[in-house]
Amino acid sequence: MNLSKITRAMIFPLMTAAALASLSAPAYEKGDWLVRAGATTVSPDESSSNVFVGGTDLGLGVSVDSSTQLGLNIAYFYSPKWALELLAATPFSHDIELQGVKLINAKQLPPSLTANYFFNDTNSAFQPYVGAGLNYTLFFDESFAQSSRDAGFSDIDLDSSFGITAQAGFDYMIDEKWLVNASVRWIDIQTDATFDLNGAAGSVDVDVDPFVYTLSVGYRF
Repeated sequence: MNLSKITRAMIFPLMTAAALASLSAPAYEKGDWLVRAGATTVSPDESSSNVFVGGTDLGLGVSVDSSTQLGLNIAYFYSPKWALELLAATPFSHDIELQGVKLINAKQLPPSLTANYFFNDTNSAFQPYVGAGLNYTLFFDESFAQSSRDAGFSDIDLDSSFGITAQAGFDYMIDEKWLVNASVRWIDIQTDATFDLNGAAGSVDVDVDPFVYTLSVGYRF
């Protein structure tokens, strides 16, 4: 885990938003609901074990590419400064590569539940926050690329993952109901991949550990 990269990525949106001028807008209140939707990019900061086949270390690891989809989240304020947020999205699709060659394609859904703390309790349009919570990532529709199948790869399976998540972001109120949002979060995602290569059992462990960037529009109820 690269703590310096995580820290820089989480502080950036707050520093950027701090330069915006404040407008008069009602602060959040207990019982408020927010619904946000927009573009979400999952950018893996992965590390990988070497690939093993039949107990033999091939001396090579794998890499995971980024994916952008529609991100959705719902937040409920149980006090003026604290909110519970549920992150959802349409499925992300990732290519897993070996030495730059596509080996596997897999889809995943990373629902996350965080408790977010909002710093401003004044009537400010700028509402920065930080949050932490838990994530469950489900991998599905795993498949080998045709070239991999031709080479004898089969029976791919990626384990689901359960871990922690942290985020920083801000809402900027356009009026009493509408807002724009930017956030970055880090998610602890680990998966063990097992497969078969010409009758020999294979495996590789991958710490995906992505940064997740979101730019969205929201509505306050």
